[in-house]
Amino acid sequence: MALEKYKKKRKFNKTPEPLGKEKQKSLKRFVVQKHDASSLHYDFRLELPEKIDFGKVILKSWAVPKGVPEIAGVKHLAVQVEDHPVDYINFAGIIPKGNYGAGVVEIWDKGRFKLIEYDNKFLKFELNGKRLRGRYVLTQFTPQKRNWLIFKMKS
Repeated sequence: MALEKYKKKRKFNKTPEPLGKEKQKSLKRFVVQKHDASSLHYDFRLELPEKIDFGKVILKSWAVPKGVPEIAGVKHLAVQVEDHPVDYINFAGIIPKGNYGAGVVEIWDKGRFKLIEYDNKFLKFELNGKRLRGRYVLTQFTPQKRNWLIFKMKS
C-alpha cells in the first residue's frame, strides 16, 4: 500500500493532517507547500499513480530545501519523501509540536500539470500554477534513490 510510510509516521488523533486514501484517477494537480518545520523548506507534490504509470493515485512528494526554481536553468536539490494522500493537496495548518513534521504548512502555489515524458528516474512536465509556469524536469542524480534535481527548462 502506497501510504503505509505516511500513516506510520503520524498520530492522527494529534495532528490535523488528513488520513486520506488513494484515489483511482488523477486530476493532474500539483501543490507546493511552504513548510516551516525543523528547517524551512518547500514540499513539491504531483498527483500521480504510485508507480508513475500504474497503480492507485497518490501525491508523489519531494522536499525542496531552496524551493522550486522560478528561473530557467537554476537547479535545486529535491529529496523524495513518502507518498502523501491526495487529500493533502489542500492541507494548510499547524502540525503540533511532538508530531512528525511539526510546524506551519502553507500553500505556496498550486495548479495543474501536464506530464510530458517520464520513467522511474526522470519526469518532464509542464506546470500551470499561479506562480510556477513552464516546463520542468525532476531527475535522480545519485545512486541513493531519494536524491533528485528539479529545474525549470529554458524556453
